[in-house]
Amino acid sequence: MRQLAILFMCLFATTAIQAEDDDTFQMEMGGALGLDFYMGDANKTPFRHSSAMGGFILRRMFNPRMALKGDLTMGHLTGNTKGRYIPLSAGTPSATAGVPVSFNFKRNVLDLGAQFEFNFWGFGMNESYKGNSRITPYAVAGVGLTLVTGSGGGTNFAMNFPVGVGVKYKLKKRINIGAEWTFRFTTTDALDTTKDWKQLNQPYAIESSGLKNKDCYSYLMFFITYEMLPKCKTCHNND
Repeated sequence: MRQLAILFMCLFATTAIQAEDDDTFQMEMGGALGLDFYMGDANKTPFRHSSAMGGFILRRMFNPRMALKGDLTMGHLTGNTKGRYIPLSAGTPSATAGVPVSFNFKRNVLDLGAQFEFNFWGFGMNESYKGNSRITPYAVAGVGLTLVTGSGGGTNFAMNFPVGVGVKYKLKKRINIGAEWTFRFTTTDALDTTKDWKQLNQPYAIESSGLKNKDCYSYLMFFITYEMLPKCKTCHNND
């Protein structure tokens, strides 16, 4: 009888450990650090005038392939017109008809957004997801809000549409790391305006519509997240 009780306890412990190993989670939370840069009338070269950025990430996983991510980030946008011709007044027909100017700006950017993520490979390492990978590239697209301040240019508020790619790696059962590069196309051409220089807002009087002739900025960020909220194993229709 005693041996039977010991055997039962061993089986129970093994089952409990296996069940714990099989846990999959619904949420991730973590932080990100990286670089940002502005693209517009005062900068046409990616990664030129890069500045530091950082923020928080919250991710809801639907299955090993799909997730919805929310992020709140803050960074700095800088630019310089050195070596370029900027017209003194809007409507100048040619870029070379203006005068060479060396104007620079630095502004703060706050970004609140949500993006849909699609993993190219199933992401996971638990027994319930056999055949998935601990590492996967992914594509991301979504919508967000941009708030820009500083340099005496007032406060500029606009929508943005992030598009990009990334890669995730499951460092441990509940810890993920990764890198992501996105371009965030905005609905404004005033990210680079300041108190002393407003001509960068449509310098050639080109009429804007939609995302045409608007400013954008980019994030290259590295993140780490921790998984939370185990999925219910007894719920029906829960992968």
